[in-house]
Formats: sequence, structure tokens, C-alpha cells
Amino acid sequence: MKRDVVVAALPRTTPKRVVKLSPKSTASPMNDLAWRLERLEGQMQKLSELVRDHAEDMDRLVSIVAENREIIRRQLLRKHHEKVRVRKHLRATDDLMD
Repeated sequence: MKRDVVVAALPRTTPKRVVKLSPKSTASPMNDLAWRLERLEGQMQKLSELVRDHAEDMDRLVSIVAENREIIRRQLLRKHHEKVRVRKHLRATDDLMD
């Protein structure tokens, strides 16, 4: 029973088709090689563009996080200064009362 559940959960894969080269394509291995090289160059160019876009996105994200961090730091600092002022004021009023 457990094995059936595990087997049912596995993704179904279809066997890969075997592509046989036609006699025409084997007659011109240089053309095939040139086509493959052009395709590989196109894929490399696309990959380079994707990597560049990813780097730009990461730069934007880092700057957004840095801005948010600076804003949060300022807010925390402002709250801290306010607490210090309140404590100082309370101390001053306590000293006057004593």
C-alpha cells in the first residue's frame, strides 16, 4: 500500500525519443557543426543577458534594502533620543521634588 502511494506521487516521465540522423545530415558534418556552434553562441548571448538582468535586479534590491535599513535606523535612533529626553526630564523633576 505505501509503495503504491509513493509510486503514484512520482512524476510520470515519458521515455526520450531517439533521434536518428538522416543520411543528409551525416553527409555534411561541417554544416551540422556550424549550426550547433551558432546555436550555442545564441544560447550564450541569451544567458549573458539573463545574468546581466539578474545582476541589475540584485543591485536594485540591495539599494532598496539599504534605504529601508537607513530609515529604520533613523526611526530607532529618534525613539531612543526621545526616551533619553523623557528620562532626563523625569530625573530633573525628581530632583526638584526632593
